[in-house]
Amino acid sequence: MRFVRLAPLAAAFFIAFAQPGIAKQVDSGVPGMIFDHDVPVTMTDGLDLRVNIYRPEKPGHYPVLMLMGPYGKDTGMADAPAYKASWAKLIAKYPDLCKKSSCRYIRFEAPDPERWVANGYIVIHADVRGAGASPGVLDPFSPRETEDYATLITWAAQQPWSSGKVGLLGTSFQAISQYQVAALQPEGLAAILPWEGAYDQYREIGYYGGILNVAWEFWWTHQVVPNQNGNATTPFVDSINGGKDTGAPLSPELLKQNRVDPVGALAKHPFDDEYYHQRTPDGSRITVPLLDVANWTDWSTEGYRVAASKQKWLRIQTGDHLTPFYSEEALALQKRFFDHFLKGANNGWEKEPRVAVQVRRPDGTSWRNAGAWPLPDTQWERYYLDAASGSMAPTLEAASPAEKSYQGSGDGLTFTTAPFTNETEFTGPIGVRLWVGSSTADMDIFAALRLIDPQGRDVTFTGNSDPNVPLDLGYLRVSHRAVDPEKSAEYRPFHPHLTSEPMRPGQLYPAEIEFTEPTSIVVPKGYRLALTIQGKDFGYGPNAPIVHAKDYDLPDTKNSGLFFAAHPNRDPSLYGGMDTVATGREHASYLLLPSIASRR
Repeated sequence: MRFVRLAPLAAAFFIAFAQPGIAKQVDSGVPGMIFDHDVPVTMTDGLDLRVNIYRPEKPGHYPVLMLMGPYGKDTGMADAPAYKASWAKLIAKYPDLCKKSSCRYIRFEAPDPERWVANGYIVIHADVRGAGASPGVLDPFSPRETEDYATLITWAAQQPWSSGKVGLLGTSFQAISQYQVAALQPEGLAAILPWEGAYDQYREIGYYGGILNVAWEFWWTHQVVPNQNGNATTPFVDSINGGKDTGAPLSPELLKQNRVDPVGALAKHPFDDEYYHQRTPDGSRITVPLLDVANWTDWSTEGYRVAASKQKWLRIQTGDHLTPFYSEEALALQKRFFDHFLKGANNGWEKEPRVAVQVRRPDGTSWRNAGAWPLPDTQWERYYLDAASGSMAPTLEAASPAEKSYQGSGDGLTFTTAPFTNETEFTGPIGVRLWVGSSTADMDIFAALRLIDPQGRDVTFTGNSDPNVPLDLGYLRVSHRAVDPEKSAEYRPFHPHLTSEPMRPGQLYPAEIEFTEPTSIVVPKGYRLALTIQGKDFGYGPNAPIVHAKDYDLPDTKNSGLFFAAHPNRDPSLYGGMDTVATGREHASYLLLPSIASRR
């Protein structure tokens, strides 16, 4: 068992010593809302974390919505360099946003307290240990941080203004931590709503298919370290009092001692070892009501799949990472969920479809409801690859054996279907099985599933963090090719990632590619699907013919949709060799697609 619940006596001891100090009550400027700023709450080791409490002015017992993050509970999005672009996109998408709220308390990836307090909720936003006004060592997703969260939840449930029920709401970091703390089963936790958060710390955060995700360095350097407690040079501004909200200044040496660089830590743990086991929760212990909001381009249906909650719902959407969270539709969904589980409202939530997916097509999107995931009417279809012709189709199962090679550092190979003769929907997890070889002892596989229009242009979609992404992306370091059959399905291979098995140059090996997310697309008549296999991050070149799908109104750019950025950890002599894909008969390689029978 990866998490241990606090014994009742120990929990009572911790709560007894977790009473707040003197709150700094600030004039909120919002009628009917009390704002307690920088309230100290004592953790189990005696350290005080700082929280902001937004609550109704009218006395009573109210349910609590809580989040805990590293981005600054007092950092306004419009003021911080790291968030200005996100704020501009948000206001462009919802120009009336600040007519429904003062927007003074909106924080990056966090709910707007004003919109919730007015509906009878208390919102508590905490700075994680080592960030903002909370002192200590900054160590994202660590067991210590998760224990802090559990302490805060139970403290909030026992305050005189609380109804005793706590829900968790937030995106990304503040969604990932929800899964972690839910497995601790803290007293008072009544429901969670992780909005686009990863679950598996190795496969979804640290390593994609066994390949180190160095993109976290940008996140760490630009969004987290500037807000470290004690950082006197932070560009972040305290939107409440002005100045800095990072506590007493610390020396550069002490600041470095007080933080754990996640990319450095990940690089020291290339396999799925105890480091990740301590940070990936035990799904059998997640039993609270759960609404998992995922994205087709990143994060994550896995929490929904593994959680033991009997009352759980999945919603998969398209679009960017931030703006959908603040839409009126999203707010209404969030309130219906929490009204039901935190207030006991008889609002029909129990009849809400357990699964809702936003089906994509080049000219827009539509919603589909279902009772399970994958969708019950899924028919799995194998599109066999032919290295000789560069084509793929269900009819190529008996194609003659063929091989084709490519430079690992080059543009790789692309396999393309014939134009579809009928409109066809594929919605669900996908799989790719290849027979591969290399001139070196290892190779990295980056797979991209693409949609090609009748003019030969790539149809791109709005991604989690980029405006132009393909239908799906998959990864595998072939030395990590071992599969645990008991934990795998054909559409979801489970690689244990426990050891490295070098390749023998010139020998062929079966490789099942990890796709961290499912996909959804209605392929119109005359369009084609393409599968690109290469040894580097997939991206669209400056002269690539692309057309943006009408899923969101965004300017046309040539952004590639990369998540990994650069790969300084990859040795060119090892990962830049001549790589080979074999197809046909005993080396049948194929793309597995989730065809929706009701659309056939």
